[in-house]
Amino acid sequence: MLSGLRPSIGSVGDAFDNALAETTIGLYKTEAVRDDSPFRRGPLNRLADVELLTHEWVAWFNESRLMHRLGRRPPTEYETDYYSTRSEQPAADR
Repeated sequence: MLSGLRPSIGSVGDAFDNALAETTIGLYKTEAVRDDSPFRRGPLNRLADVELLTHEWVAWFNESRLMHRLGRRPPTEYETDYYSTRSEQPAADR
């Protein structure tokens, strides 16, 4: 019996958090780890090789990739434009 065990996140029958994690891991494997990835500089023989590859992929994913939902713009460009237009509004309008 599993007496006393509780899920660490989410609720029973709710797998949305798992789906997001699995999607992100799948993207990482497809875009960064596979042999023909532009993030690869050769074989992944050392932990440092994987750490560098991961760092570069995460930086690209968070800052540079073109996102369809943002009008084919990188997230950092969209965020900069978003906050610059919000700061131009008078405080009473926010």
